[in-house]
Amino acid sequence: MVAVLPNFDREFLVYAKSFTGLGFKIEAELALTLSFSLLIGACFPTFSRSSLVVGNMATLADSFLADLEDLSDNEAPFEPEADGADDPSDDDDEMEDVETLNYDDLDSVAKLQKSQRFHDLMKKVDEALEKGSEESRTGFVSEDDPEYQLIVDCNTLSVDIDNEIVIIHNFIRDKYRLKFPELESLVLHPIDYSRVVRKIGNEMDLTLVDLEGLLPSATIMVVSVTASTTSGRPLSEENLQKTLDACDRALALDEAKKKVLAFVESRMGYIAPNLSGIVGTEVAAKLMGVAGGLSSLAKMPACNVQILGAKKKNLAGFSTATALPHTGFVFHTEIVQSTPPALRIRACRLVAGKSTLAARVDSTRGDPTGKTGRNLRDEIRKKIEKWQEPPPAKQPKPLPVPDSDPKKKRGGRRLRKMKERYALTDMRKLANRMRFGVPEESSLGDGLGEGYGMLGQAGSGKLRVSIGQSKLAAKVAKKFKEKQYGSSGATSGLTSSLAFTPVQGIELSNPQAQAALLGSGTQSTYFSETGTFSKIKRT
Repeated sequence: MVAVLPNFDREFLVYAKSFTGLGFKIEAELALTLSFSLLIGACFPTFSRSSLVVGNMATLADSFLADLEDLSDNEAPFEPEADGADDPSDDDDEMEDVETLNYDDLDSVAKLQKSQRFHDLMKKVDEALEKGSEESRTGFVSEDDPEYQLIVDCNTLSVDIDNEIVIIHNFIRDKYRLKFPELESLVLHPIDYSRVVRKIGNEMDLTLVDLEGLLPSATIMVVSVTASTTSGRPLSEENLQKTLDACDRALALDEAKKKVLAFVESRMGYIAPNLSGIVGTEVAAKLMGVAGGLSSLAKMPACNVQILGAKKKNLAGFSTATALPHTGFVFHTEIVQSTPPALRIRACRLVAGKSTLAARVDSTRGDPTGKTGRNLRDEIRKKIEKWQEPPPAKQPKPLPVPDSDPKKKRGGRRLRKMKERYALTDMRKLANRMRFGVPEESSLGDGLGEGYGMLGQAGSGKLRVSIGQSKLAAKVAKKFKEKQYGSSGATSGLTSSLAFTPVQGIELSNPQAQAALLGSGTQSTYFSETGTFSKIKRT
């Protein structure tokens, strides 16, 4: 803030800082005061900046001290003016609500099950289920239809039930944490957690509790082992009763949600015919229930629709080979389960995308007959069948016709090497040429035998030069030399004439010792391994 002040205010700040000697704290407060004065001067041009900062005071020091007094006087907390809509009585009401809210009482935390709206909707759902679905509901259904409004309300109620179950689950965890604190990390799903807590109760020895049917076998084993080493203690009768009541309420809400989904499922044929044509009425009802209605489902991207209803699992250290992450309601549809296991994730992604398109068609009432959904389902099946087809066989390449001419090779490293190997030498080129009017020499004379052409003729204009060695021949010769002689004869720099013997330790070898042994003729020449008969020493 100090960096953007004009020159006048910056100079005043430096002077005030040197005058007071209070350091950076005074600097920050003064910068705030000066910037506020600049803002007032910009909003009200009739006031000058100098009049706000200096005023009628005698010196700049007096102005600075006056500003400090103003800052000290305005240290009271800032209270914004209340609008006409705000009333102090509203704050009092909110404080009263907070004070009356008792987190130890389940009825104060979870109020949905005892609300009038919940009872009215569940009563209408029961009546609709007893009456059954009307067979005449096959055409267009308007949004003013009472049953359509009931379905929309049921979708909203399904979301509210899920939120209520989460609240009750937190209440149960807070109470049961004193008894078994590790259980909440082993059983993650709220309904499963409520069933397990209801089954265990206040029992400390879990070997006496049968959890078969509530949890997988692996999870039951982990829970039993963890319970034997837990640091928890039994609950009091009051807390235990509150915990069990909360479990009963969570399970009752889950049953109510299943009933709501069953009602929505029975009406999905004319509420969302295209979506039901792809995933079925049961999965379509679950998707709408979790998403919060058909409109909310239509606004979701396909990647989110794919994981709707995914259940978080705790593997408890076991293998992840059989785990199926990111799999929800769509994964358990008939069309995905009929796909081979290797293609199910891919098919689930495809079904989620097509289901999103069908939900958008249903939300706009684009096709009440459901033909679009059936076409999308057929398209999905064709794609899955296409994935399972074997790859096309490799076509056999016919052999070339034996009598046909060889193909003309136009270039390449191999062709250049071949041409270099079989190229004509300069001598052969001269032998193939003849000078006009000059008889050529032949091997037998008088034109008999093989002619030499221009070889050896004076005045041919060309020197007879031996052909140089080609690169290919040099490379082959080098390889042959390395193969025949092995390594080069150069002496390594690490070679030494010292020899380590067990008799005298280090001995210095004599290079002429071998020559002295070969002094006689018989040893050096006749019976020598290196000498030949051409080197006979005559005496």
